[in-house]
Amino acid sequence: MSSHEATSQCPFNKNNPYLATMTQRIRLSSPQGEKETYHFVVDLGGSGLTYKAGDSLGIYATNAQADVDEVIAALRATGDEQVTLPKAEAPVTLRQALTSELTLSGPTKKYLEFVAERATDPSEKEKAVALLAVDKAEECTSFLYNRAYIDLLLEFPSANPTPQEFTGFLRKLMPRLYSIASSPEKHPNEIHLCVAIVRYTTNGRKRNGVCSSFLSDRVAVGEPKIPVFVASSHFRLPEDKSKDVIMIGPGTGIAPFRAFLQERSATKATGRNWLFFGDQRRSCDFLYCDEWEQYMREGSLTRLDLAFSRDQDYKIYVQDRLRENAAEIWQWLQGGAYLYVCGDAKRMAKDVDAVLLKTAMEQGGLDEEAAQQYFKDMKKDKRYLRDVY
Repeated sequence: MSSHEATSQCPFNKNNPYLATMTQRIRLSSPQGEKETYHFVVDLGGSGLTYKAGDSLGIYATNAQADVDEVIAALRATGDEQVTLPKAEAPVTLRQALTSELTLSGPTKKYLEFVAERATDPSEKEKAVALLAVDKAEECTSFLYNRAYIDLLLEFPSANPTPQEFTGFLRKLMPRLYSIASSPEKHPNEIHLCVAIVRYTTNGRKRNGVCSSFLSDRVAVGEPKIPVFVASSHFRLPEDKSKDVIMIGPGTGIAPFRAFLQERSATKATGRNWLFFGDQRRSCDFLYCDEWEQYMREGSLTRLDLAFSRDQDYKIYVQDRLRENAAEIWQWLQGGAYLYVCGDAKRMAKDVDAVLLKTAMEQGGLDEEAAQQYFKDMKKDKRYLRDVY
């Protein structure tokens, strides 16, 4: 039975997730560093779920109970009140809705408009109306961006929404997708993840990423409490195992490339593998360093270029390593190598694109239009694939 057939016959999917068990939680980054990155192992048990290197794991997280309790208290509710959610077959309790159905972040302008209309305290009403003024659009956007719904409940208590009114403003709590950091060739019955835990402060309040903190703080190892599904991806290794592969994945963008190298090693792929990895500090953030060194020793990893941005007075990023190796990268691409980028879309991926374009112009003698067409053709041929977020 093919992997596709097995997946299609599996009863578990996005609409019917499998309740998986976390079997391992290992901190990859040093506690002395600024980042908090973990390796998680999720057991697929007898679920029938299958995956391929390059796929993602979808996880339905729940909101932290402390956050839910605070919202319920701010609403002057008990949590037992019944609320009806869009497309729901039956009402649920307010506590259930706030725990597993709705997101507590990202307050909208509509809620601010509700406050302006319903607030009975003159100063609260005046503040809301002022933020909604046409000439205050930027200030309003910034105000909302730095707040969660609990902030608005506490800052505008006199608006006093009912539980049903309040939940009507909240968006659905969506699953988070994480690039899978393992290959079924090596780990057919489990899925590995590489996750940076999101923790930050806005508006004087400490916040945590819903799903990353769910995995790190709220799920116990050995408990079947993680609703999951496999999300198929376009991010695939070449079918021809003799093809060379260039992988660019700083930070947790390394995840699919760990899967790729496990796959290439297990299937005895003859093509060369070149990995670019970067993070803040080698001593704290060199994720999976022992594995890369082992792959180098066995020959599965041909080249490993590293960029640790804060190990010297000036910042060095993966795009700088690409620039330094432009001539050889161009030779690999001209020889038919496949190119993969995973990680931050806003800065890293854009900078990598710019370096690659310049490489084609300087090393290949192409003008800008021809260089752009070169990479368009690579994308069309599925030789240049990106998994960015």
